[in-house]
Amino acid sequence: MTRTALVVGATGITGSAVACQLVAQGWKVHGLARRPQEQDGVAPVAADLLDAQGTKAALADIHPDAVFLTTWLRRDSEAENIRVNGAMVRNLLAALPSASRARHVALVTGLKHYLGPLEAYGKGHLPKTPFREDQGRLDVENFYYAQEDELFAAAERDGFTWSVHRPHTVIGKAVGNAMNMGTTLAVYATICRETGRPFTFPGSAMQWNGLTDMTDARQLARQLVWAATSPAAANEAFNIVNGDVFRWSWMWERIAQWFGIEAAPFDGTVRPLEEQMAHDADIWTDIAARHGLVESDLARLASPWHTDADLGRPIEVVTDMGKSRKLGFTGYEATDEAFFDLFAKLREDRLIP
Repeated sequence: MTRTALVVGATGITGSAVACQLVAQGWKVHGLARRPQEQDGVAPVAADLLDAQGTKAALADIHPDAVFLTTWLRRDSEAENIRVNGAMVRNLLAALPSASRARHVALVTGLKHYLGPLEAYGKGHLPKTPFREDQGRLDVENFYYAQEDELFAAAERDGFTWSVHRPHTVIGKAVGNAMNMGTTLAVYATICRETGRPFTFPGSAMQWNGLTDMTDARQLARQLVWAATSPAAANEAFNIVNGDVFRWSWMWERIAQWFGIEAAPFDGTVRPLEEQMAHDADIWTDIAARHGLVESDLARLASPWHTDADLGRPIEVVTDMGKSRKLGFTGYEATDEAFFDLFAKLREDRLIP
C-alpha cells in the first residue's frame, strides 16, 4: 500500500528536503504552504494555519499516514510567538480527518529548546553541553514548548504517535526563508569577492575557537522519515545533527577557499553581519544584474540577524545524538560538504554567480 504524507511548510529549507526524501521513497506527498510552489512529485495544498476553518477545508480530502510539521512564524515577542505558533499546531491537528489507520506526527523544533527563545537566547542558566534530550525544559516561556504541548494534547485525544526533532542550525536551500545561514554566508562571500572587501568572521571568539555542529536538511529529513516509520521511535524527542564537529576557525577557511577568496584574520572582535551587510542591497542588485541571477532582492536570500545569533553565542554548542543512534538511525553528513553541496546548488540555480 502506498503511504501518504502531509508536509507542512513544504517550501521551506526542511520541508522541501522532507518532501524530496518522501517522493524518492515512493510516498504520495501533499505539500502545505501559504503560497505553494511547484515541487516534483508533490501535490500542493494552500492553507494558512492561523485560519482554522480554511485549514480544515483544505485538508478535508487528505488522509495522511504521516504528518511532518516543519514550519513556524516569527513575531515581535515570545508571547506572540507562543500564541501564534501554538495556534498553528492546534489548528492543523484539529483539521485532520479522523485517521482510518495508525498515524504519526513529527514536529521540528530546534536547539532553542536548550538555549532559550530569541528574546533570551544563550543567556542566564543554560544546560551543559553536549545537549541531551533528557535535559528537559528551561524555566522560561518558549514557543517550542507551546508547540510540543499542542502536539501531546492532540496525540492523547486522537491516538496518534509523535516524534519531536531538534536540529542545530540547518543547512539547505530555500529562497525567502527567515533563518538561512548557508545562503547568507554564500551571499556574503560573493559580495566580498565582487567588491574586494575582507571576508571577516562576524561572531564571537567562543564560536571561532570552540567546537560546534550543524544539521544538513537532508540529514534532518532522513531522521524524520525514519522516526515516522520506526516503531521504536514513537513518542520520543530526538536531537539531530550531521554527526561531525568542527571549529569555525577551520570552517571559515574552507568556505573562503570554495569562493576563491582569502579569509580575513580574526582578532576576537565581534563584527555582526547585520552591520557589515546593512548597505548591501544595492550592491547585490548590481551583482545580480551583471551575472544574470534570478533573485536580486538581498532580503530574500540573506538573514544576517539569524546568522549573527548563531555565530555570536557566548558558549560552546555541541549536540548528543546517542538516543536515535541506539534506536537505529545511522545517517551522517560531513558539514563542510553540506555547505559545498548547497553552494553548488545555489550556483546551478543562478542564485549566486
